[in-house]
Amino acid sequence: MHARVLRYLDEVVRRGSIRKAAEHLHVAPTAVNRQILDLEAELGAPLFDRIHNRLRLTPLGEMVLAHVRSTLREHAALRERIAEFKGLRRGEITVAATTGLAGSLLPSLVHAFRRSHPGMAVRVIDLPTADIVAAVEGGDADLGLGYDLPQRPGLRTLADSVWQIGAVLPPRHALARHSSLLLGECVGHALILPAAPLTIRTLLDEAFARNAIEVTPVAESTSLALIQRLVMLGEGIALLNALDVVDELGRGALVFVPLRDAHLQRQTLVLAARRGAELSAAAELMAESIQAELARLFAMKR
Repeated sequence: MHARVLRYLDEVVRRGSIRKAAEHLHVAPTAVNRQILDLEAELGAPLFDRIHNRLRLTPLGEMVLAHVRSTLREHAALRERIAEFKGLRRGEITVAATTGLAGSLLPSLVHAFRRSHPGMAVRVIDLPTADIVAAVEGGDADLGLGYDLPQRPGLRTLADSVWQIGAVLPPRHALARHSSLLLGECVGHALILPAAPLTIRTLLDEAFARNAIEVTPVAESTSLALIQRLVMLGEGIALLNALDVVDELGRGALVFVPLRDAHLQRQTLVLAARRGAELSAAAELMAESIQAELARLFAMKR
């Protein structure tokens, strides 16, 4: 099945050089180079343009790479089906998610999934929204999880749910007793905000502008873990999604109070897969676990 040369070619493209691919594969660079040269000789044309020690795929190389990656995906699916046939219940799943979800929702979810399915290996890659879509469409991820993922022909939605943005507070904060809040009620307090390029910041800035509210945050960051920690240390209040602090809410370390401003757009969380491609049994199980957990959390917020 030419498994070795297929893996070698795929890794050379991913890593950008034969040397880096060899380091990742734990083989000698000469072995990788020999396989590529042999494949080029077999095909009768070069797969790469070699310019100033850099490799760039030729048009033929692009065609071969598409075939290689499709073959590798099918081979992985075949191995998983064989393992299931043998009763081993082994498999591998790749989930592409935003940084916030990778650090908040997914750790406990992956832990629970692994306890139920110890033979399964889960790989989570945190990416910007556009890259999540590209990873799923390109077959580099089985599942994509993110807010407001764009509608694309190569993407199919497995589940979605709408989530409010709210104030995240220490339990003893004066605003923690409210059932809901307006943005205007929050700006009198020290604000810790998610920074661009997080999409939630765009929604907040639009709402501030429509309400003619000027905001000077005491801190802002793309790290939700940092924001959570600053709130717990009493530096201020944060404006986030409840899923961004799901574990802290469960432990009672933080309180979430939804914002009811009409101009503040809600976030739609989307679980997606590649259109036209059948999910592996392992990916199906992970998708079911994610959907069940989101349904549970959604029911709790009502």
